[in-house]
Amino acid sequence: MTTVLSPWFSGVWMLWLAYWGISALRVKPAVRVESRSSRWGRHVLLIILAVLLLRRYPWLNGSFLNERFVPDQAWIVWLGFTLTVIGLAFTCWARVVLGRNWSAIVQLKQDHELIVRGPYSFVRHPIYTGLLLAFFGTALAIGEWHTLVATALVAIAFWRKLRLEERWLCELFGDQYRNYMQHVKALVPWVL
Repeated sequence: MTTVLSPWFSGVWMLWLAYWGISALRVKPAVRVESRSSRWGRHVLLIILAVLLLRRYPWLNGSFLNERFVPDQAWIVWLGFTLTVIGLAFTCWARVVLGRNWSAIVQLKQDHELIVRGPYSFVRHPIYTGLLLAFFGTALAIGEWHTLVATALVAIAFWRKLRLEERWLCELFGDQYRNYMQHVKALVPWVL
């Protein structure tokens, strides 16, 4: 990644984290919460490992992980930055639409609502979709294989997490959620 854009990547991710933290202060109380052990085993460890893999480690020199999967060209870095910004903006849109029903962990909220408008009309888990796009954009800009491995780990973590979320939502909303599942894909519009 060019050193000119590196602070921009850090800045956009930090801005997103600040928004995420502040918006988390106004959510509904939970009535059902995934256990800590389930959360760590299902997805938290994978996400931590993925974030760590975004960095370049000298001890990986000589392995394919520190080699490039795309040429080191400015337009590729800019494309990666654009995808990162679009992905993070998509998560923010989804967060706004979800409102007080949002949670960072698998939870059911008091007076939980089924949201199917806005980005939720394109995918059932737009926050995960946006974060995957942002991770991929960052990986593309860095251009090394270890970042694609990081993106794959995030995808696995989100897939495992959404399976539990969907089981709970099916229990709560029944046929209404199952019908939604039949008409709207989980992560990639019209595909997956």
